[in-house]
Amino acid sequence: MDETARGGRCVVWFGRPITSEQHTLANSGWSVRIANISMCEGVGVRAGETVVAMADLRHGDDHVLQAMEHQIAQYPQLPWIALVSSETPTQEPLIKRVLLNCVDLFTAPIDMQRLLQTLARFSDDRSPCLAIPEPDMLGMIGQSRAVQAMRASIRKFAPVDLPVLITGETGTGKEVAASALHGLSARAACPFVPINCGALPSNLVQSELFGHERGAFTGANARRIGHIESASGGTVFLDEIGDLPLEAQTSLLRFLQEGSIERVGSSHSIHADVRVLAATHVDLEMAVAAGRFREDLYYRLNVLRLRMPALRERADDVELLAQHFLDAFREQHSSCARLFSSAAKQAMRTFEWPGNVRELLNRVQRAAVVAEGALINVADLDLQDVSLSCPPRSSLGLTRVTAERDAVETCLRESRYNISECARRLKVSRVTIYRLCKKHQLALEEMR
Repeated sequence: MDETARGGRCVVWFGRPITSEQHTLANSGWSVRIANISMCEGVGVRAGETVVAMADLRHGDDHVLQAMEHQIAQYPQLPWIALVSSETPTQEPLIKRVLLNCVDLFTAPIDMQRLLQTLARFSDDRSPCLAIPEPDMLGMIGQSRAVQAMRASIRKFAPVDLPVLITGETGTGKEVAASALHGLSARAACPFVPINCGALPSNLVQSELFGHERGAFTGANARRIGHIESASGGTVFLDEIGDLPLEAQTSLLRFLQEGSIERVGSSHSIHADVRVLAATHVDLEMAVAAGRFREDLYYRLNVLRLRMPALRERADDVELLAQHFLDAFREQHSSCARLFSSAAKQAMRTFEWPGNVRELLNRVQRAAVVAEGALINVADLDLQDVSLSCPPRSSLGLTRVTAERDAVETCLRESRYNISECARRLKVSRVTIYRLCKKHQLALEEMR
């Protein structure tokens, strides 16, 4: 090594850094040690030191690749960042294998700001210049077209004091969107009251929403203000509106029409200046057709409509969301995990996320707890079945779903439809094979 680490944060450079790159890192609190590749020296991790390894492949030096492979074997938990040029043969087997062990890849000329942001995630001592900007839109994180369109709709709907019906699958962030609509509206300084209609006891729905007077029913020992009245001047968010009983639907319709409510046990109307946002994961049109939801209430709620995209529709956002959740977790809890391995990123991109953003959050938080190194791997996310059973797109341009189906079908045929043998070859569980057969409508008995 040619330098001594300062301040406990060091970049070990395998290759030849440019002087300006060294100066930028030094000015941001990172010292640079250049590995003596010819002497087989490498990282040399020191106690209490934050170390990130840099694989500089811009000059096509085979010694860098060989030294990197040796160091990966010696320090499997060490995070690596790769630097390549437009001429670097990234599909060459050795380089491709090395790049799979890197947490990030930069192409010359290097975006130093992004490099510093990546490095910052490995350091608990974050100076202001390294702080990663908080996403905008009150938590509406993402860069995909679906999210950009959703944010644009929120900006349009927020200032308009009309009801908004938010639709989407469970776990897509409907309450986050409702909070953003409230926060960007003129009512932002007043209460935002979320109500899960599906969790309200059927015999107390009216009382919970509209309040009650003393003596209105057995156990009503005092007057109670309902959720809608408590949100006066602000916004009430009715989550899972499709689960609301018909009687409560009638009272809600009256409130939307007249702007007033009546507490249970009272005959006096109370004006309530409240904006209503509602959300559902069920098809309200079908509920109306089945007689489970009032048609007139549906039209009152469906003035403005905001659809929340499923996570599988915004696959480009998965890594960004996962890193945000990990960073947020580390701010509240002690965790050695800082980034995700390449295999983990591939598994997250491949997985279909039936629980959407909420499932991603739960898996990342669990991984942050169980991870033993700076990199979260596939096993930490409990996605090992996915990463092994779902091959990436082939050169023929097959979709991920088609490639997955073909892989399972081929393996079943080659193993003579023996589930245990197929599971062994794909390195997954028997349960996973049955799940994939059901998913792709592969009838085992007929195939046999």
